[in-house]
Amino acid sequence: MAQADKTSKTDKWDKVFAQSEAVEVQKVRFKNRYGITLVGDLYTPKNTDKAAKLPAIAIAGPFGAVKEQASGFYAQTLAKRGFITLAFDPSYTGESSGEPRNVASPDINTEDFSAAVDYLSNLAGVDSHKIAILGICGFGGFALNAAAMDTRIKATIASTMYDMTRVNARGYFDAMDAKARQKLKESLNAQRTKDFKSGTYAPQGGLPEKLSGDEPQFIKDYFDYYKTPRGFHKRAINSNGAWNLTSSLSLINMPILSFSDEIQNAVLVIHGEKAHSRYFSEDAYKKLKGENKELLLIPDANHVDLYDNASKIPFDKIVQFLGENL
Repeated sequence: MAQADKTSKTDKWDKVFAQSEAVEVQKVRFKNRYGITLVGDLYTPKNTDKAAKLPAIAIAGPFGAVKEQASGFYAQTLAKRGFITLAFDPSYTGESSGEPRNVASPDINTEDFSAAVDYLSNLAGVDSHKIAILGICGFGGFALNAAAMDTRIKATIASTMYDMTRVNARGYFDAMDAKARQKLKESLNAQRTKDFKSGTYAPQGGLPEKLSGDEPQFIKDYFDYYKTPRGFHKRAINSNGAWNLTSSLSLINMPILSFSDEIQNAVLVIHGEKAHSRYFSEDAYKKLKGENKELLLIPDANHVDLYDNASKIPFDKIVQFLGENL
């Protein structure tokens, strides 16, 4: 059973965004259902009634990022608006535990959201009947998957989402057919044999250290966030490492949105109008059912704008949505 560890105040500001004096931050540790210790930053608005029970939001993403980047920015901003927020590192990444490092799992990464709900549900000061989750990029897809399973989640927000299982199995814009997918699986399984023999895990290709200028625009956008002072963090896979190559195998084989049409609680899907990944959100939204589902496209925004561009991230709309649905 997941239980909270001790909390501790963060001594040194190690985020890529400026600290707010209106919010208190504590580092917290809690276990998921698989026994992996997750580490998060808990943001609490200052000058609130200590006896009050506040709504809470668990936040993760983007895929390959850490809590000191976009998820923390969302968490601090929403804490200033009256929520208790928890930005956490998913299993096998950042400060969270799990070996080997830099592994993704559609099952475990979905469970990470529910473990964060476990923690918040038992936290003094949180109204356990008013808990939401917010997933950014690849964790937008995992958030929808968690919402399909975990009925304690009363509202879900997916911002600039990827379906990581779809893009791994089918490629961008579903360009990979069954024949190409078979070749990919043969290659990845051959790599498993090599990894076992060597006792190490071969990495996927990450972002380049320098741009040649010939890269697709979305790679340039990622580089501008992860590889520059704007968003670089030493613990982030996308800034300073790479996913294990064989992580793709489980993502290929386990589509995460199979039951998203059964989500009964409210969902807000947000995406940039000009994002290369926009189709993930549009298709995910089409599958959702009910009157409490909404798709919001942000004019002139690309995928990465919704990581940290406060003029384009619709925080007012997010607060309104949560106020109406928690």
